Amino acid sequence: MEEFRSIGRRLSNWGRWGEGDERGALNTITPERVVAAGGLVRQGKVFSMGIALDSNGPHAGGFRHNPVRLMAEIGAGMGTGAFRFSDDWVIMALQAATHWDAIAHVSYDDQLYNGFAATTTDVHGAARNGIDKAAKNGIAGRGVLVDMARFNRVDWMAPAEVITPADLDAACAAQGVEVRAGDILVLRTGWWKKFLTDGDRTGWFVGEPGLGMACADWLRARDVAAVCADNFGVEAMPSELEGEMYPLHLVLIRDMGLMFGELFDVESLAHDCAADGVYEFLFAGPPLPFTNGAGSPVNPLAIK
Repeated sequence: MEEFRSIGRRLSNWGRWGEGDERGALNTITPERVVAAGGLVRQGKVFSMGIALDSNGPHAGGFRHNPVRLMAEIGAGMGTGAFRFSDDWVIMALQAATHWDAIAHVSYDDQLYNGFAATTTDVHGAARNGIDKAAKNGIAGRGVLVDMARFNRVDWMAPAEVITPADLDAACAAQGVEVRAGDILVLRTGWWKKFLTDGDRTGWFVGEPGLGMACADWLRARDVAAVCADNFGVEAMPSELEGEMYPLHLVLIRDMGLMFGELFDVESLAHDCAADGVYEFLFAGPPLPFTNGAGSPVNPLAIK
């Protein structure tokens, strides 16, 4: 298999949108493509793809925990009148639930996307390629669901099962949909359904089905704007490349500037797409504008 650095050099988007660019492949979502995506709303059906922000999430501990919500005020008064209010706080990793990985999230060989030094990320956050750069103009456009689990006639695919470009082509053909420039690809492997079914937090993170390394060429050829999935890391794990953790992250995020959306719940959307045969929709998933953030929670919507 071709070494990931070689793939990255070959598919690199560095400099494509200018030396100072910090939005990466989101630049492929042009105003004309947003207008066209708006025309996909025909029935007014809205599907949330965000998982619940509570202690029942998939994390068992370690460097990420499920969100913790605390009440700060309960029925508190203000002044002498009848007014009462309640406030709460949330403590969470920005990547703990359904989230975007900013293109600042990944580096290798001391560099981030577009050649910025990895040292521009420090205790104060990501000075370059942060999530605030993606949040400035939002993330909205044509979304396409590719339901690999349904195509394979399984509830969920197997851990480490690799999705190839031929698999994506076959599933798209079966669904009667085409992935085009500026699209947000939403991938269903059934992995979130597995967690909902068995609740096995430890086993869920041991491995996962997902995209293989060869899909980097497929995505670059189509100028996809972002990739989202119903698993924890988009790509198949354990990795195809011995000794490398998340090599597709390295190529897609660091070299191509292509953001990942992870932990998406696409079950309701997938059921509806299978029922009406329509796998394209208006996607709206704006990140929260955390200054210098390496990621952001999101409640992404598919609107049909």
